[in-house]
Amino acid sequence: MTKSTDSPVIDPFEAALGVRDVKGRSPWEDAWYRLLKNRAAVYSAFIMGFVILLVLFGPMVISWESDFTDWDFTSSPPSFQSGHWFGTDAVGRDILVRTLEGGRISLLVGLVATLVSLIIGVSYGAIAGYFGGTADRIMMRVVDIIYALPFLIFVILLMVVFGRHIVLIFVAIGAVNWLDMARIVRGQTLSIKSMEFIEAARACGVTPWGIIRRHIIPNLLGVVIVYVTLTIPQVILVESFLSFLGLGVQEPMSSWGALVADGAQDMEPAPWTLIVPAVFLTVTLYCFNYIGDGLRDALDPKDRP
Repeated sequence: MTKSTDSPVIDPFEAALGVRDVKGRSPWEDAWYRLLKNRAAVYSAFIMGFVILLVLFGPMVISWESDFTDWDFTSSPPSFQSGHWFGTDAVGRDILVRTLEGGRISLLVGLVATLVSLIIGVSYGAIAGYFGGTADRIMMRVVDIIYALPFLIFVILLMVVFGRHIVLIFVAIGAVNWLDMARIVRGQTLSIKSMEFIEAARACGVTPWGIIRRHIIPNLLGVVIVYVTLTIPQVILVESFLSFLGLGVQEPMSSWGALVADGAQDMEPAPWTLIVPAVFLTVTLYCFNYIGDGLRDALDPKDRP
């Protein structure tokens, strides 16, 4: 008799990422391997990482300053000979540098505003879901009332009252973007608080605030992580829309939304002023959405074998 030498077929993509079928791994390890098997999410993560590096370090490498006006090349098309690889705007400013520096503002708005909404939404939803009863009804009615207000009008109102400083833009968007997070966290908390380990914590004398901090919120991390990856592009899109309306960041700062607004005015004579920031914005939004979809599939216990 001869011993079979057949070996399982290994996907080169999975082998390059170190994805192996390992028994006995933890749920987080299992989610990590499932995420790595999602090619769309992995490719999106690589592209997003490249965009972030380009946004952070690109302006340091390029010789042009974002506010430098090259009067010899106003509204110049993309050209390697002129040194403006992606062209210039109507006053001779380099489009690539302005797009990369505008990306810093857009990504910063997305991260900070999402962090603000994360802190408010998770805390609010966990408290409402755990205590329940009258407190839950009152707190969720407040959410319903705020939900009834048009989102963008509420943001614009906050910015008109408190000013259009860049920090206030972060706070204004984050302060009204926590409602969905609060509802999701409340629903998850209602299902978690009746589990055995929560009853055991109560029996051991752990305070309600200690249960929320040490048991409820850590068990919500999977849902929260997925929602964060979906909230960041939503916030970036809101900021871009506000900047397109002239209510976002102001000169000399710029964001992708502000650059798209400027490019829309010169779309016919200089279409590159619109195309370049629009491409960066679109790629970023798609990447975050694909990463969010991959995390959702990886952390969903219903999809586990």
